[in-house]
Amino acid sequence: MPDEILPSESCRQSCKSHESHHRVSGRIPPLGEERAQATVEMAVVVPVLIVLALIAYNLMLFLSASARFDRVVPDIVIAQGVSPQTAGVDPGSVLDASGVIQAQLASAMEGYEVEIEVSSSSSENASSSMLSLVGSLRTYRCTMRMRPWPSGLSIAGVELGAPAVLEHERAVTIDPWRPGVVV
Repeated sequence: MPDEILPSESCRQSCKSHESHHRVSGRIPPLGEERAQATVEMAVVVPVLIVLALIAYNLMLFLSASARFDRVVPDIVIAQGVSPQTAGVDPGSVLDASGVIQAQLASAMEGYEVEIEVSSSSSENASSSMLSLVGSLRTYRCTMRMRPWPSGLSIAGVELGAPAVLEHERAVTIDPWRPGVVV
């Protein structure tokens, strides 16, 4: 089978044509110059891919925490805001259950490294009529803050991490005289 070219012969033939091309140009490249191009490209692309992967990871974690937060906030505000615990509390702050709601939300959001803040406001007008003694609608603003990972990483004195804080807010308005009703 003299017409059949074996792989080793074909490799020799391509090497000879390659060498003849470089002899014409007068320059013979070093052995690995043409093969190392992918290594350089990989060294440029891999850090970008790592940053994109971290952004995607943080975004998915934040969306998951936001979905959980949106589900538990109305339930906890209805349960604790309408009938706040009054044992050992002064009468002036009976209607404001922000502290209890914040503690309940913090325990409901375990597993996520988030900061919870709860503030409340009422829609009552400053009037001296008899109706001002009746509690009015109360709005609880629950805010969740999350620092993207890695936020506290430091290598050789250089702070690595995202400088931003992701924030999600949910406001729930309730009527303290109608239990279980969200306005």
